Amino acid sequence: FFPGDMRLMPFEVEQKFPLPPDSLDVLGRLTALGGIPEQEVFQQDLYFNHPGHDFAQTDEALRIRTVGEHNVVTYKGPKLDPHIKTREELEVPLGDGREVADNLGQILLRLGFRAVRPVRKQRVIWNLAWNNRTWELAWDTVEGLGIFLEIETIATNQQDLPSAQAALSDLARLIGLDNSEWKSYLEMLLERGT
Repeated sequence: FFPGDMRLMPFEVEQKFPLPPDSLDVLGRLTALGGIPEQEVFQQDLYFNHPGHDFAQTDEALRIRTVGEHNVVTYKGPKLDPHIKTREELEVPLGDGREVADNLGQILLRLGFRAVRPVRKQRVIWNLAWNNRTWELAWDTVEGLGIFLEIETIATNQQDLPSAQAALSDLARLIGLDNSEWKSYLEMLLERGT
C-alpha cells in the first residue's frame, strides 16, 4: 500500500447554514440559479471514536452512513481552513442491508473503537451547476437540531482549494446566507446533550 500524494487528492469544501422553518425565499433563490431537487432520503450516521486518540481533539471523523439499504464508511480528515470547512474525505461503499452496517460496527467495537452516537436526518439533495463547478446542496432536517442547508463542492486537488472556497462564499451570498455553522451535527448534538 502506497498512500497517494495529498496534494493531488480531492477535498470536500462545504459550509452549513442554520435556517428558520420558513425559509422559502432561500429555496426560491436556489431555484432561480438553476438548482434542481433530485432526491429525498433518510440518513443515519453512526460515528466512532478512535481507541488511541480522540477524534474530537484531532478534528477527524469516522462514520458508517446508512441511506435506505445502502451503507458507506467515511473517514474525514482534520479541517484545513478556519473559515470554510475543507477537509480530505475518503469513502468506501459497503454491501447493502442493516446486517452489513451492524457487522462493521461490531468489528470496530472489537478493535477498541467507541460508538459515539447516531445522527439522523431527512435530507433533500439539490444539484446545481454554477460558476464552472458542480454543487450538491443538502436541505437537512436534523433530529434534535432543526433545519440546515449544506453547500458542498469538490476541489480536485490542493491547488484548486482557494478557487473552490471563494466560489462557495460567493454562492452562499447569492442565496442569501451569511450565518454559517462551523460545528458538525454530531458536535452540536453532543453539546446539547441530545
